[in-house]
Amino acid sequence: MHRTIKIKLTNISFEQQQKLFELLSISALVYNECIDWCFENQSLSKSKIQKELYHKQRKLYSVFPPSLLQTVRDVAIGNVRQTKFKFKPKKTNNYTINFDVRTMKLRGNLLEFSTLEKRFKTLISFPKWCENYVKNGICKSGKLTYDKKKNQFWFHLVFKIIDPNLKEIGEIVGLDRGLVNLVTTSNGKIYDAKKVRKQQRKYLYLRRKLSSKGTRSSKRLLKKLSGREKRFSRDYNHCLSKELANDPNVKIYVIENLKGISKNRHKGKKFNKKLSSWTFFQFETFLTYKCIENGIKVEKVCPKYTSQTCHHCGHIDKKNRNKEQFCCLKCGHKDHADVNAAKNIRRKYVQKLSTAGNKLISHTDKIMKIIYV
Repeated sequence: MHRTIKIKLTNISFEQQQKLFELLSISALVYNECIDWCFENQSLSKSKIQKELYHKQRKLYSVFPPSLLQTVRDVAIGNVRQTKFKFKPKKTNNYTINFDVRTMKLRGNLLEFSTLEKRFKTLISFPKWCENYVKNGICKSGKLTYDKKKNQFWFHLVFKIIDPNLKEIGEIVGLDRGLVNLVTTSNGKIYDAKKVRKQQRKYLYLRRKLSSKGTRSSKRLLKKLSGREKRFSRDYNHCLSKELANDPNVKIYVIENLKGISKNRHKGKKFNKKLSSWTFFQFETFLTYKCIENGIKVEKVCPKYTSQTCHHCGHIDKKNRNKEQFCCLKCGHKDHADVNAAKNIRRKYVQKLSTAGNKLISHTDKIMKIIYV
């Protein structure tokens, strides 16, 4: 598990600020050159780009540390790999630069990282909530960022947490995520999306109203509105995941593997809009790291037929579900549709555990037979 801690860099002189700005601007140039090379050669080979660009860039940017050249190159290749050559991820005003073991060190509260001339050294103070990460984790990477609005430099330290203590006693709870109800547990708890949808409709109305005017004041208000909706949904996901993670009776949460669900856009404009504004991945990441902190495991299962299957008899049919009502056509079992789906998610994981256990027993039996023969 990895946790990122954002630290404000204080007591920086004007000269140091200018040097950091120069460092960021050169890193942007290096980054863009690496991106151009990848697209011209249609290659992601580190050895090839090292042979062709490294010595040229060392001559052009002699002040720039060679170890940072390699980290910027690795970031550029990684970004192109993510985009799959569909568009160029160029940077005009680069306000971020990554560091690794070669270019940064953290010794207690002393932070060091490479700059154009010599290593920048500063004493930092960690907040109380992250003391456990600093004690039990290992920091091997970080990122320097600059906030233009606040005129402030920040350093993001990434800690790797080793061997989290997981619970051995507790319940296995299935979680069903949706658009009408954000989360539904197999125990019957339902967290609806009324509050979130209300805020989304409010901001959508304001954006449409202001963009139709087109005046200077409306454009200023649009800038203020940008990010408010994201911050609201982020805060809501934090609160919801925290409430679930603090349950003392749970040892495992089982969720659906919803990778690639955003590509499933064939049910109309209204549905697509709801799906694009659904922050299911953000909630998943928040829930995962908060649960691991509290000793709770988060597992994934295949989402196929979880909403169509009857939890009572296992009959699969589309007609079993009618919006929020679930009524099995075979056995007549009635339940809330999302609660039924959450129970199916839990059952899938329990079945997976039992099959894995049976395979292990059969494998040990075979070994014992071979030994005794």
